Amino acid sequence: MKRVGFLLKVRKEVIPEYKEWHRKVWPDMLDALRRHGWRNYSLFMREDGLMFGYVEVEESFQASLDGMADEEVNQRWQEMMAPYFEIPEGARPDQSMIELEEVFHTD
Repeated sequence: MKRVGFLLKVRKEVIPEYKEWHRKVWPDMLDALRRHGWRNYSLFMREDGLMFGYVEVEESFQASLDGMADEEVNQRWQEMMAPYFEIPEGARPDQSMIELEEVFHTD
């Protein structure tokens, strides 16, 4: 199991709506995440929309992202979520996650 941290930035003016979508994530999206090794997945957000994500993956973050890329439900979710993020036009949020280097961990 590999621990992964990543950053994304949500546009400040849409933070409430973004949070609302995440209170009701589609069950088939959650099933797809589990199928591709996303475990203990959490999102944390600052007031300005800077978001830190944490997930534990089976192989690697890239392998888990690659598995999700083939999921139709993920394609729909990413298209719906793209306008919420400060990312290049035409980019998908899951292609814009900046993986962080783990420098310390304690159990």
